[in-house]
Amino acid sequence: MAPRVFSLAQTPITSHAFSADRNQLAVSLNSNDAQIFSNNGQEWVPTETLSEHDKLITSIDWAPNSNRIVTCSQDRNAYVWQETPDPDTGKLVWKPTLVLLRINRAATHVKWSPLEDKFAVASGARAIAICSFDPENNWWVSKLLKKPIRSTVLSIDWHPNNVLLAAGSADMKARVFSAYIKEVDERPTATVWGSKLPFNTVCGEYTSPAGGWVHAVGFSPSGDVLAFTSHDSSISIVYPGGPVVHNIRMQSLPLVTLTWTSEDVIVAAGHDCRPIVFSGSEAGWQEAGTLDDSTAPKSAETRPGVGGVGRLKTGAFATFRDADSRGQSSGGSLSKDTKLLTIHQNTITNIRPYELRGNEVTKVSTSGVDGMLVIWDVNAITGLSGRLGGAQLR
Repeated sequence: MAPRVFSLAQTPITSHAFSADRNQLAVSLNSNDAQIFSNNGQEWVPTETLSEHDKLITSIDWAPNSNRIVTCSQDRNAYVWQETPDPDTGKLVWKPTLVLLRINRAATHVKWSPLEDKFAVASGARAIAICSFDPENNWWVSKLLKKPIRSTVLSIDWHPNNVLLAAGSADMKARVFSAYIKEVDERPTATVWGSKLPFNTVCGEYTSPAGGWVHAVGFSPSGDVLAFTSHDSSISIVYPGGPVVHNIRMQSLPLVTLTWTSEDVIVAAGHDCRPIVFSGSEAGWQEAGTLDDSTAPKSAETRPGVGGVGRLKTGAFATFRDADSRGQSSGGSLSKDTKLLTIHQNTITNIRPYELRGNEVTKVSTSGVDGMLVIWDVNAITGLSGRLGGAQLR
């Protein structure tokens, strides 16, 4: 199946998240506000704006069961948004709840825990805030994971047990922490990461192969394997029981986001502007291909619209768009070498599981600096169909 392409804006998309039924979409369009889009047949129509932050929103996550949205920003704040009836009209509107983060640098990444009773916020303060709800004061309070983080935390991901948290940071390390909060969590059972898990226990620490920032981290669906990508154009897969670490060095540009679709398949993307599929096991991993057919040139004059329907763009408009979004100038005419042979025309910043069929993740979504949202069929990779099972949308 061909990818579904939507051009949401002429500005970069820093983060995106879908509602549980996939009929609503929250995005940060490189601004202080989060925009809610609703699916109207084949179109994404902007319906509401979440305005509370003072600086750029860096990350968004949408809890599928409680239907709450959490946003974090460079203003060092986070807000939890929930639909509440308006006292005057009775219409459901999104209202924010305060989060006491206690950080003094920008928040960089946010993610709900699997049980949705906590969320984690990464930051430039060399700390991760683990937030839980305080019903007495009607706000969210945080406990900080600090040691031994030595630089900005760039990405986080929760283990399925709701206690362990993976983090990648600019100190060139990927780590697994315990985020156990006695008042919130039940005592966790032992895993391959350990059995004694008081708050801030470091259960694993892994170094980037060539000393690059760790851009993305992710647990496998079972939680027994960790993957992380680094700025040295590598992806590493960690089996802590061995321990065994598989490193794949690529000739392409660095990957900045990843998601697991099963215990043996990862889809990752980044500055190379295409989703790359990796497959393997504890015995070894390899690059399996890409979801984007980069052998066929994309039309220079047709740009998918908000509804995914191509709209004719003049050469002047295309030239201006490329100068604006990609910093490219063609001297008054659109030259062939300014068009990438990929659907995304700039860095992919965010990749998420999109569709679950039984126990199989069949589609993923990507958004990027080009303002586009693309929904990909994971089974488009030849030979992988039927092996994509066991994943959970988180």
